[in-house]
Amino acid sequence: MYSRFDYIDAARDSGERFAELVRTVAEPDARLTSTPGWTVVDCLGHVAATPGRYLELIEGTGSWPHRPKDLPDFNAKQIANMSTRDIHRLTERFLDDLDRLLYAVSHFGARVPVMNFDADSRVRSDAALGILIGEFLIHGHDVATAVGASWQIDPKVAPLVARGRHQVLPRWLVESSCGGHSATYDIRLRGCDERYVYEFTDGRLVIDPPQSRHPDVHISVDPVVAMLAAYGRMSPTWAAVTGRAFAWGARPWLAAGLCRRFAPA
Repeated sequence: MYSRFDYIDAARDSGERFAELVRTVAEPDARLTSTPGWTVVDCLGHVAATPGRYLELIEGTGSWPHRPKDLPDFNAKQIANMSTRDIHRLTERFLDDLDRLLYAVSHFGARVPVMNFDADSRVRSDAALGILIGEFLIHGHDVATAVGASWQIDPKVAPLVARGRHQVLPRWLVESSCGGHSATYDIRLRGCDERYVYEFTDGRLVIDPPQSRHPDVHISVDPVVAMLAAYGRMSPTWAAVTGRAFAWGARPWLAAGLCRRFAPA
């Protein structure tokens, strides 16, 4: 079981590493391959706005995309409204807002606020930091890939990202891929005790139901690979071919298509 302070520590560390990475980039207008149309500074502007947005949502204000398909336009408007494109000013704002957010989360009482979030989800404000950590790590990966820099993701942090995303995933489905789909996925992250059940019933998803059906497919996967695949940064087929993921059970072929059942994040 993870505490809010595990999320806080991981968010601070990954956020500071992201800021340090982008400050070393010599060409801020270098294009990213994982998010076509974005430059490094566009990516930074998007990430820099995120802690402040989360704080507004915790306070009951702010805005969010109501449907997964609204996310690209939401992000585009966010980037278009950047107050500056200066790397150092953006990273300073980012780290200041991150400090404010983490201070607020650290001072929650026993009753943790629930906030509105993307796809009209309602999420715990502390576990929402898992989604924020995912933003930092994935976009750090994007920037590092674009400029040829090193970027390491700690496998111990990946479960925090998964737990944060689980609050949103049932509302983040691709209807054309999930319509009528019924199957139970048993997902096990290697090197830790994390294990999740994704149960689809006629296109609806429940994660870790109290009483799940017998799994149709078991998946054993490296935590970092699972995260990269979930964000569309790694092919599940490549992960399987290289031995970083393995599926078995009555319907093992389902594993390769699991990520495609969710809208891009």
